[in-house]
Amino acid sequence: MVKGLKICGITDPKTLNYILNHPNPPGFIGFITNYRKSKRFVRYEKLKELLNVDKKDIKFTSVLVDPTDEILDKIKNLNFDYYQLYDVDPERTKEIKVRYGIKIITALTVSEEDDVIKYKNYLEISDIILFDSKGYHKSESFDHKLLDIVPNELNKMIAGNIQIDDISNFKNKDFIIDLSGSLEDANGKKDIKKIDKLLNLFVKI
Repeated sequence: MVKGLKICGITDPKTLNYILNHPNPPGFIGFITNYRKSKRFVRYEKLKELLNVDKKDIKFTSVLVDPTDEILDKIKNLNFDYYQLYDVDPERTKEIKVRYGIKIITALTVSEEDDVIKYKNYLEISDIILFDSKGYHKSESFDHKLLDIVPNELNKMIAGNIQIDDISNFKNKDFIIDLSGSLEDANGKKDIKKIDKLLNLFVKI
């Protein structure tokens, strides 16, 4: 059974408020905090305003690629529950978790089995392991069969160009599913109709 849902790459108050007030909200919402190459990147001042809301029971997640101490100190008082870390080794991950008292999603980018088994290095540190594609902001895919070696008991998330209609394929999988690009229109903006379709579909699985 699918364990949860994350909508990533939110950049504006209208979309955020729609999700927060939806009758079937996701468990997580992600915000691109320091990766400027992404079209979903949110600058600090805008991010600060965006997060100043009642998030109810939804977990706000800061998506960070190899973050510096400078950016971590800057966002430490923002309304985040998790830091989702890309390109961060286990030692640095532990340092961030302890220093900021934050839950950690370790993001591993996958193209082969050797990438998958890196999760073992983070078992004692991370709260959730995310298996994503190598594309970062490009919403690329990877072979999900590579994850068959991952134990069921691992608290895990999956991303990488997952489409709304793919959700039913995960109904017997114990993943949290992370979507972003598939919820956007032709201009790369989040589409309320697609988000509504996803949330209404997900609750039926």
